[in-house]
Amino acid sequence: MDSLKAALIKSLLTVCALLPLSWARALGRGVVRLYWPFGARSRKVTERNIQLAFPELRVDDQRRLALRSLCATGELATEMGHVWLRSWEHVQGLIQSVEGADFIRRAQSAGRGVIVLAPHIGNWEIIGLHLGTLGSTVSLYEPPKIRSLGPMIERARQRSGATLVPTDSRGLVKLLKSVKGGDISGILPDQAPGDVNSGENAEFMGVSCFTPTLASNMIRRTGALAVFGMAERVPGGFALRYFLAEEAIYDKDNHISLAAMNRGVERCVAQCPEQYQWEYKRFRVRPRQGPGVYDDL
Repeated sequence: MDSLKAALIKSLLTVCALLPLSWARALGRGVVRLYWPFGARSRKVTERNIQLAFPELRVDDQRRLALRSLCATGELATEMGHVWLRSWEHVQGLIQSVEGADFIRRAQSAGRGVIVLAPHIGNWEIIGLHLGTLGSTVSLYEPPKIRSLGPMIERARQRSGATLVPTDSRGLVKLLKSVKGGDISGILPDQAPGDVNSGENAEFMGVSCFTPTLASNMIRRTGALAVFGMAERVPGGFALRYFLAEEAIYDKDNHISLAAMNRGVERCVAQCPEQYQWEYKRFRVRPRQGPGVYDDL
């Protein structure tokens, strides 16, 4: 069954890669609009997250934002043919603008490692590829659930010069050593880990949620510069932005550091809220404190 799924996904990606980018994105939006009336799990989770994150919006505005968000996810899926299967030169041509990369370049010139915090907004795969052009880059890699897709994704993510290491103890040691030595690493700051010991509850968008501690721990242990990075989807490609994290992210107190990290994610969300991955159950807490916000979905 997995081999059949992999073949289907590769075929769809190939078709999308052959289409103009604007057509591929339109295809993704169209599929979502067909799916929307059925009110399946992704729609319900998206609507619940937007209710929690934007309580000030009217119900109709929340619903419109939820639809735009799922359409952006559809665009993400169909544009991956371009991002994963086309040449790096082609992908570079899709990068319309880059702001703030000098923060990373200056740190690299000074021999200081950089940890780039890239939330699930826009197309975070573009950030990983672009970092490979700014300096020696090492990032964690967890194989997909459909294992036969792994080689394709690995090739795609490493073709601009980045190196991937596994998400096990040996991989973490390599990552720590490389950043201490002055390399760049990209880390997702908003993916809740499965292990309750790998995160803490911290406020995001005014709501407490389980937040990973990996990035904060790495920043403190390596002395790396903490930078946020995002690739916003714009007509014709992507607009990349990098900005410095708050000083509080370097605090030894985990709660202070994680709160600062989540505020950085919020700053990214403010740029293009519809492009954040709201269908992910971001507002889970661990350990549970009463009924979960998704229990009735």
